Amino acid sequence: MEIVYHIGANCTDEDRLLKSLLRNVDVLSQDGVKVPGPSKYRRLIRETIQGLDGATPAPETRSIMLDAILDDEPTERLVLSNSNFICIPNRVFDKGVFYALVEPKVRGLLQLFPGDDIELCIALRNPATFIPENFSKSKFDDLGTFMRGMQPIDVRWSDVIKRIQYVAPRCRLSVWCNEDTPLIWGRLMREIAGVPDSVPLIGTYDLLATIMEKEGMQRMKGYLKNNPPPTPQHELKIILAFLDKYALDDALDEDIDLPEFTHALVDQLSDQYDADVDFIRSMQGVNFITP
Repeated sequence: MEIVYHIGANCTDEDRLLKSLLRNVDVLSQDGVKVPGPSKYRRLIRETIQGLDGATPAPETRSIMLDAILDDEPTERLVLSNSNFICIPNRVFDKGVFYALVEPKVRGLLQLFPGDDIELCIALRNPATFIPENFSKSKFDDLGTFMRGMQPIDVRWSDVIKRIQYVAPRCRLSVWCNEDTPLIWGRLMREIAGVPDSVPLIGTYDLLATIMEKEGMQRMKGYLKNNPPPTPQHELKIILAFLDKYALDDALDEDIDLPEFTHALVDQLSDQYDADVDFIRSMQGVNFITP
Protein backbone atom coordinates (compact mmCIF):
# COMPACT_ATOMS: atom_id res chain seq x y z
CA MET A 1 0.00 0.00 0.00
CA GLU A 2 1.06 3.58 -0.62
CA ILE A 3 0.85 5.76 2.48
CA VAL A 4 1.23 9.52 2.21
CA TYR A 5 2.09 11.60 5.26
CA HIS A 6 1.48 15.32 4.85
CA ILE A 7 3.56 16.48 7.83
CA GLY A 8 3.00 20.23 7.67
CA ALA A 9 4.83 22.33 8.33
CA ASN A 10 3.14 24.16 11.18
CA CYS A 11 1.30 27.34 10.19
CA THR A 12 1.25 26.63 6.48
CA ASP A 13 -2.07 25.61 4.87
CA GLU A 14 -3.95 25.16 8.19
CA ASP A 15 -5.73 21.95 7.08
CA ARG A 16 -7.11 23.58 3.93
CA LEU A 17 -5.37 21.03 1.70
CA LEU A 18 -6.96 18.19 3.64
CA LYS A 19 -10.36 19.88 3.44
CA SER A 20 -10.04 20.24 -0.34
CA LEU A 21 -9.18 16.56 -0.65
CA LEU A 22 -12.08 15.59 1.61
CA ARG A 23 -14.43 17.29 -0.84
CA ASN A 24 -13.38 14.61 -3.36
CA VAL A 25 -13.54 11.46 -1.24
CA ASP A 26 -16.04 9.71 -3.52
CA VAL A 27 -14.18 10.25 -6.78
CA LEU A 28 -10.83 9.48 -5.14
CA SER A 29 -12.14 6.23 -3.65
CA GLN A 30 -12.96 5.07 -7.18
CA ASP A 31 -9.21 5.25 -7.85
CA GLY A 32 -8.41 3.35 -4.64
CA VAL A 33 -7.40 6.50 -2.75
CA LYS A 34 -8.64 6.90 0.81
CA VAL A 35 -8.65 10.30 2.54
CA PRO A 36 -10.04 9.69 6.04
CA GLY A 37 -11.19 12.46 8.33
CA PRO A 38 -8.59 13.56 10.88
CA SER A 39 -10.52 12.12 13.83
CA LYS A 40 -9.84 8.67 12.40
CA TYR A 41 -6.09 8.78 12.86
CA ARG A 42 -4.52 11.88 14.44
CA ARG A 43 -4.99 10.92 18.06
CA LEU A 44 -4.43 7.23 17.25
CA ILE A 45 -1.08 7.88 15.56
CA ARG A 46 0.08 10.34 18.22
CA GLU A 47 -0.73 8.04 21.13
CA THR A 48 0.70 4.96 19.39
CA ILE A 49 4.04 6.66 18.71
CA GLN A 50 4.17 8.10 22.22
CA GLY A 51 3.38 4.70 23.70
CA LEU A 52 6.14 3.01 21.70
CA ASP A 53 8.67 5.67 22.76
CA GLY A 54 11.08 4.59 20.03
CA ALA A 55 10.54 0.85 20.43
CA THR A 56 9.68 -1.37 17.45
CA PRO A 57 5.90 -1.90 17.14
CA ALA A 58 4.42 -5.35 17.58
CA PRO A 59 3.81 -7.20 14.27
CA GLU A 60 0.05 -6.74 14.52
CA THR A 61 0.23 -2.95 15.02
CA ARG A 62 -0.06 -2.17 11.32
CA SER A 63 -3.19 -4.23 10.78
CA ILE A 64 -4.83 -2.88 13.94
CA MET A 65 -4.22 0.71 12.85
CA LEU A 66 -5.41 0.15 9.29
CA ASP A 67 -8.58 -1.53 10.56
CA ALA A 68 -9.30 1.52 12.73
CA ILE A 69 -8.54 4.05 9.98
CA LEU A 70 -10.03 2.32 6.92
CA ASP A 71 -13.04 0.42 8.27
CA ASP A 72 -12.05 -2.56 6.10
CA GLU A 73 -12.40 -0.55 2.88
CA PRO A 74 -10.10 -1.72 0.04
CA THR A 75 -7.38 0.89 -0.41
CA GLU A 76 -4.32 1.30 -2.61
CA ARG A 77 -3.26 4.74 -1.37
CA LEU A 78 -3.88 6.26 2.07
CA VAL A 79 -3.50 10.01 2.73
CA LEU A 80 -2.80 11.12 6.31
CA SER A 81 -2.39 14.83 7.05
CA ASN A 82 -1.47 16.70 10.22
CA SER A 83 0.60 19.88 10.56
CA ASN A 84 1.47 18.70 14.08
CA PHE A 85 2.85 15.30 13.04
CA ILE A 86 6.33 16.55 13.95
CA CYS A 87 5.38 18.77 16.87
CA ILE A 88 3.08 21.56 18.05
CA PRO A 89 4.21 25.20 17.70
CA ASN A 90 5.48 25.23 21.29
CA ARG A 91 8.20 22.75 20.36
CA VAL A 92 9.35 23.95 16.93
CA PHE A 93 12.63 25.09 18.51
CA ASP A 94 13.10 22.42 21.15
CA LYS A 95 16.65 22.39 22.53
CA GLY A 96 17.46 25.43 20.41
CA VAL A 97 17.28 23.39 17.19
CA PHE A 98 14.88 24.03 14.30
CA TYR A 99 12.51 21.04 14.38
CA ALA A 100 14.66 19.04 16.75
CA LEU A 101 11.93 16.38 16.89
CA VAL A 102 11.84 15.70 13.14
CA GLU A 103 14.05 12.59 13.27
CA PRO A 104 12.27 10.64 16.02
CA LYS A 105 8.83 11.66 14.79
CA VAL A 106 9.45 10.71 11.15
CA ARG A 107 11.09 7.48 12.27
CA GLY A 108 8.01 6.74 14.39
CA LEU A 109 5.66 7.40 11.47
CA LEU A 110 7.62 5.01 9.26
CA GLN A 111 7.68 2.24 11.87
CA LEU A 112 3.88 2.13 12.02
CA PHE A 113 3.64 0.80 8.47
CA PRO A 114 6.71 -1.35 7.74
CA GLY A 115 6.88 -2.67 4.20
CA ASP A 116 4.52 -0.05 2.77
CA ASP A 117 5.57 2.60 0.24
CA ILE A 118 5.77 5.79 2.31
CA GLU A 119 5.67 9.30 0.87
CA LEU A 120 6.36 12.44 2.89
CA CYS A 121 5.06 15.89 1.98
CA ILE A 122 5.99 19.20 3.59
CA ALA A 123 5.44 22.88 2.85
CA LEU A 124 8.10 25.46 3.65
CA ARG A 125 7.44 29.03 4.74
CA ASN A 126 9.57 32.16 4.90
CA PRO A 127 11.05 32.30 8.44
CA ALA A 128 10.19 36.02 8.45
CA THR A 129 6.52 35.04 8.77
CA PHE A 130 6.85 31.43 9.96
CA ILE A 131 8.55 32.35 13.24
CA PRO A 132 6.10 35.12 14.27
CA GLU A 133 3.06 33.00 13.36
CA ASN A 134 4.23 29.98 15.35
CA PHE A 135 5.25 32.22 18.24
CA SER A 136 1.74 33.71 18.30
CA LYS A 137 0.26 30.20 18.58
CA SER A 138 2.64 29.07 21.31
CA LYS A 139 2.32 29.39 25.05
CA PHE A 140 5.31 31.73 25.27
CA ASP A 141 5.32 35.48 25.82
CA ASP A 142 9.01 35.96 25.05
CA LEU A 143 10.47 35.26 21.60
CA GLY A 144 13.88 34.26 22.95
CA THR A 145 12.31 31.70 25.27
CA PHE A 146 10.15 30.36 22.42
CA MET A 147 13.24 29.88 20.22
CA ARG A 148 15.32 28.45 23.10
CA GLY A 149 18.16 30.78 22.24
CA MET A 150 18.27 30.02 18.51
CA GLN A 151 18.58 33.13 16.35
CA PRO A 152 16.09 33.70 13.50
CA ILE A 153 18.95 34.22 11.06
CA ASP A 154 20.14 30.66 11.74
CA VAL A 155 16.87 29.00 10.66
CA ARG A 156 17.40 26.82 7.58
CA TRP A 157 14.76 24.59 6.00
CA SER A 158 17.49 22.74 4.12
CA ASP A 159 18.75 21.40 7.45
CA VAL A 160 15.30 19.96 8.19
CA ILE A 161 15.05 18.40 4.72
CA LYS A 162 18.49 16.79 5.08
CA ARG A 163 17.50 15.27 8.42
CA ILE A 164 14.24 13.93 6.99
CA GLN A 165 16.17 12.30 4.18
CA TYR A 166 18.64 10.82 6.65
CA VAL A 167 15.93 8.90 8.55
CA ALA A 168 13.78 8.21 5.48
CA PRO A 169 16.24 7.68 2.60
CA ARG A 170 13.92 5.46 0.58
CA CYS A 171 10.82 7.63 0.90
CA ARG A 172 9.59 9.95 -1.83
CA LEU A 173 9.80 13.49 -0.43
CA SER A 174 7.66 16.25 -1.94
CA VAL A 175 8.36 19.85 -0.95
CA TRP A 176 6.81 23.20 -1.88
CA CYS A 177 6.71 26.80 -0.68
CA ASN A 178 3.62 27.89 1.20
CA GLU A 179 3.83 31.22 -0.61
CA ASP A 180 3.20 29.40 -3.93
CA THR A 181 0.16 27.42 -2.81
CA PRO A 182 -2.56 29.58 -4.44
CA LEU A 183 -0.92 28.90 -7.81
CA ILE A 184 -0.29 25.16 -7.35
CA TRP A 185 -3.31 24.10 -5.28
CA GLY A 186 -4.77 21.75 -7.87
CA ARG A 187 -1.38 20.21 -8.55
CA LEU A 188 -0.79 19.67 -4.83
CA MET A 189 -4.13 17.90 -4.54
CA ARG A 190 -3.24 15.57 -7.40
CA GLU A 191 0.33 14.96 -6.22
CA ILE A 192 -0.81 14.00 -2.72
CA ALA A 193 -3.78 11.97 -3.92
CA GLY A 194 -1.63 10.38 -6.63
CA VAL A 195 -4.20 10.81 -9.39
CA PRO A 196 -3.69 12.06 -12.97
CA ASP A 197 -5.20 15.17 -14.55
CA SER A 198 -7.92 13.01 -16.10
CA VAL A 199 -9.53 12.49 -12.68
CA PRO A 200 -11.97 15.39 -12.14
CA LEU A 201 -11.44 17.12 -8.80
CA ILE A 202 -13.40 19.96 -7.26
CA GLY A 203 -11.77 22.66 -5.18
CA THR A 204 -8.60 23.01 -7.24
CA TYR A 205 -8.95 26.80 -7.00
CA ASP A 206 -10.00 26.89 -3.34
CA LEU A 207 -6.96 28.82 -2.18
CA LEU A 208 -6.85 31.09 -5.20
CA ALA A 209 -10.35 32.23 -4.24
CA THR A 210 -8.95 33.66 -0.99
CA ILE A 211 -6.73 36.15 -2.82
CA MET A 212 -8.87 37.03 -5.87
CA GLU A 213 -12.06 39.05 -6.19
CA LYS A 214 -15.21 36.98 -6.61
CA GLU A 215 -15.91 38.48 -10.03
CA GLY A 216 -12.41 37.61 -11.15
CA MET A 217 -12.76 33.99 -10.01
CA GLN A 218 -16.02 33.61 -11.89
CA ARG A 219 -14.56 35.12 -15.04
CA MET A 220 -11.41 32.99 -14.79
CA LYS A 221 -13.35 29.75 -14.30
CA GLY A 222 -15.59 30.62 -17.24
CA TYR A 223 -12.61 31.35 -19.44
CA LEU A 224 -10.84 28.12 -18.49
CA LYS A 225 -14.03 26.14 -19.13
CA ASN A 226 -14.45 27.63 -22.59
CA ASN A 227 -10.74 27.59 -23.39
CA PRO A 228 -9.22 24.48 -21.80
CA PRO A 229 -5.46 25.08 -21.43
CA PRO A 230 -3.36 22.48 -23.25
CA THR A 231 -0.67 22.40 -20.55
CA PRO A 232 -0.28 23.29 -16.86
CA GLN A 233 2.10 26.06 -17.91
CA HIS A 234 -0.57 27.60 -20.12
CA GLU A 235 -3.09 27.36 -17.29
CA LEU A 236 -0.67 29.17 -14.98
CA LYS A 237 -0.30 32.03 -17.47
CA ILE A 238 -4.08 32.42 -17.54
CA ILE A 239 -4.31 32.36 -13.74
CA LEU A 240 -1.56 34.96 -13.42
CA ALA A 241 -3.29 37.21 -15.95
CA PHE A 242 -6.55 37.16 -13.98
CA LEU A 243 -4.71 37.50 -10.68
CA ASP A 244 -2.90 40.56 -11.99
CA LYS A 245 -6.26 42.20 -12.68
CA TYR A 246 -8.43 40.88 -9.84
CA ALA A 247 -6.11 40.23 -6.88
CA LEU A 248 -7.56 41.44 -3.59
CA ASP A 249 -5.79 44.48 -2.20
CA ASP A 250 -3.07 43.46 0.26
CA ALA A 251 -4.16 39.79 -0.04
CA LEU A 252 -0.58 38.58 -0.18
CA ASP A 253 0.76 40.97 2.45
CA GLU A 254 1.43 39.58 5.92
CA ASP A 255 1.70 41.81 8.96
CA ILE A 256 4.64 41.08 11.26
CA ASP A 257 3.99 42.51 14.70
CA LEU A 258 7.21 41.69 16.53
CA PRO A 259 9.59 44.46 17.60
CA GLU A 260 12.55 42.10 17.14
CA PHE A 261 11.66 41.69 13.45
CA THR A 262 12.92 44.93 11.96
CA HIS A 263 12.57 45.71 8.26
CA ALA A 264 16.26 44.92 7.84
CA LEU A 265 15.91 41.51 9.51
CA VAL A 266 12.79 40.64 7.49
CA ASP A 267 14.61 41.50 4.27
CA GLN A 268 17.63 39.45 5.34
CA LEU A 269 15.50 36.45 6.29
CA SER A 270 13.58 36.65 3.01
CA ASP A 271 16.75 36.77 0.90
CA GLN A 272 18.20 33.89 2.87
CA TYR A 273 14.97 31.91 2.45
CA ASP A 274 15.08 32.37 -1.33
CA ALA A 275 18.65 31.07 -1.42
CA ASP A 276 17.77 28.16 0.86
CA VAL A 277 14.82 27.21 -1.37
CA ASP A 278 17.08 27.26 -4.43
CA PHE A 279 19.45 24.90 -2.62
CA ILE A 280 16.62 22.52 -1.63
CA ARG A 281 15.34 22.46 -5.22
CA SER A 282 18.77 21.19 -6.29
CA MET A 283 18.91 18.45 -3.65
CA GLN A 284 18.86 14.90 -4.96
CA GLY A 285 15.73 12.98 -4.08
CA VAL A 286 13.53 16.03 -3.50
CA ASN A 287 10.37 16.40 -5.59
CA PHE A 288 10.07 20.19 -5.43
CA ILE A 289 6.68 21.42 -6.62
CA THR A 290 6.76 24.89 -8.17
CA PRO A 291 4.30 26.96 -10.21
